[in-house]
Amino acid sequence: MYKLKTKETDNSVIEFIESVDSPKKREDAYQLLDIFTETTGHKAKMWGPSIIGFGAYHYKYGHEGDAPLVGFSPRKAKISLYFATGDAERENLLKDFGKHTTGKACVYVNKVADINLDVLQALINQSIRFLKETYPDH
Repeated sequence: MYKLKTKETDNSVIEFIESVDSPKKREDAYQLLDIFTETTGHKAKMWGPSIIGFGAYHYKYGHEGDAPLVGFSPRKAKISLYFATGDAERENLLKDFGKHTTGKACVYVNKVADINLDVLQALINQSIRFLKETYPDH
């Protein structure tokens, strides 16, 4: 049986950000915290040990569980941004996002200064819209 690894916790978002080694990554994390909070209207919550998530939805595909609508993690190498996958709109927005790379589910950036903040807000809003349409029951 599948065991969900990333669950919402009661850990402190601020304590997690303060534990980030790089002062520049900490500064970027606080900037992202403000942008995601303001854009989503949701309070930041820790998901697992290292993801700062906003809002939640319940999904079912093969297995089921809860996940944040959007989120980020200031990792050692790069900052991981978590947006919904499977929506063509995401790819269109990423064209004007700035310096980034993508993985299966993540968008990776070196620093906030490399990206277009208006596009970041559009990606956040698009992701939430897409997930609420795809998983309307939460």
